[in-house]
Amino acid sequence: MIKKILTLFKITRTLALSDALDVIYKFHQPPFLVKFILKAFSISFNKKKISSDLSDEERLCNSIQEMGTSFIKLGQFLSTRPDIIGEKLSINLEKLQDRVEPFDTQKAKSILKKNIGEDNFNLILNFSDPVAAASIAQVHKAQINDNGVVKDVAIKILRPNIKKIFNEQIDAIMLFAYIIESLVKKSQRLRLVEVVFLLKQITNHEMDLRFEAAAANEFAENTKNDVGFKVPNIYWNFTSEEVLTLDWIDGVSIREKKDLIDNKININAIATDVIQHFLRHAVRDGFFHADMHQGNLFVNDNGQIIPVDFGIMGRIDKLNRRFLAEILYGFIKRDYKKVAEVHVLAGLVPKNTQVESLSQALRSIGEPIFGQKVKDISGGKLLKQLFDITDKFNMQTQPQLLMLQKTMVVVEGVARKLNPDTNIWETSRPVLEKWLKESKDPLSNIKETIQETTEAIKRLPELPEIMDKANQALSYLASGQIPQDSNSYSAFKQKQLEMKSIRNQSIIGIIFLVFFGMIVF
Repeated sequence: MIKKILTLFKITRTLALSDALDVIYKFHQPPFLVKFILKAFSISFNKKKISSDLSDEERLCNSIQEMGTSFIKLGQFLSTRPDIIGEKLSINLEKLQDRVEPFDTQKAKSILKKNIGEDNFNLILNFSDPVAAASIAQVHKAQINDNGVVKDVAIKILRPNIKKIFNEQIDAIMLFAYIIESLVKKSQRLRLVEVVFLLKQITNHEMDLRFEAAAANEFAENTKNDVGFKVPNIYWNFTSEEVLTLDWIDGVSIREKKDLIDNKININAIATDVIQHFLRHAVRDGFFHADMHQGNLFVNDNGQIIPVDFGIMGRIDKLNRRFLAEILYGFIKRDYKKVAEVHVLAGLVPKNTQVESLSQALRSIGEPIFGQKVKDISGGKLLKQLFDITDKFNMQTQPQLLMLQKTMVVVEGVARKLNPDTNIWETSRPVLEKWLKESKDPLSNIKETIQETTEAIKRLPELPEIMDKANQALSYLASGQIPQDSNSYSAFKQKQLEMKSIRNQSIIGIIFLVFFGMIVF
């Protein structure tokens, strides 16, 4: 209880000192007493001067960066929900970097030995100091003796006690969100408590590195024959809940455009490949890397794109893959009627929807796009507009498609930074045409697809429980919702009751700490 109150105080204190509370006032102007208390938090005799050039959103992001692990994760998570926090704040939150000081190498070795056993530990050679450190884990370069063959590997190790620290912090943040919802009724539409609880569920999932290893392994199986794309191998004997070991990547980060050119890498070809590989994984496999920003992509000397960090992956069922391919290809061909017909036949909109009316609405999206310059055309933005339009026709957008739309925007951004003149439509066309041809005609076989999807859903209980939970987490990440029938929902409601019982004590405690803390902090 005391820890939570202290954490709450530090949150508000940090926000107030950075003048970041102004961005909160944009959502709601609190009562005079609340504003007075918040103003008191900002009083300091050694307050740092805040640059007047920074926007409210930038000041808020800087504050979050200062507060560390849980807050950065919350900010990154909220950046995927512009529908809740607004486009401007979402863009700023995307810039948050969870880079922190590394922990001791000897401690890392101790964790490694405990997790993989002494015999396997003795097969590790040349274990380096940390080469990268984030809020949840850090990475070391090493070599392993794999059946007599020495291989360079990257070993990812969770921070000591990170689960305990994270859960304590996130519980305090959840209490903070609950207090805000209690005091400011208008904030309830933002579902702050639910968002924080969802973050807790997903991040705890992320902190089991076996899940990430399994995702990387499946991704590698799907893409093993893809020319120009390579997923690092996983070494299972050196992998556990707290340790992930995979191939070391000798390559250039895709963000280093000059270095790529110096290495005689065709950056225009890489820009095309990034988009085509992403679409291929989405429509062909139904399993894609959902965090394909520049920091997670490398290019080796052979010109192969190598992804890293498989903590967030997206899944799309067969029905939605056909839906995705059809709408994108339909827009490329400017065949709005066919796109509308697929919506109706697939049950994505009510059966009584007039095809002509929907087609007209789709045309209102497509035609302005074709009048734009190549650099302004975005498949991701098109999907966003599509979801906005079809919502008016009572279309129930699948959560995984929202995740895909967000990732598509990121992938297009990566491609455009390499080649600003990348034509998204011309690049996408061959991938979509090939898949549609190979999978038969979607329009004539849509009923078959629906039936297959239904049968797959019926078989879901037969799958291992661990995979069911993993898929749930991905869906929750995309939708920002906790379903009423999930096991998580009961835990969520229990957490709400717990917070309610200590809310009043917390408020009193914080008010007291305002005056005490101005001296101490």
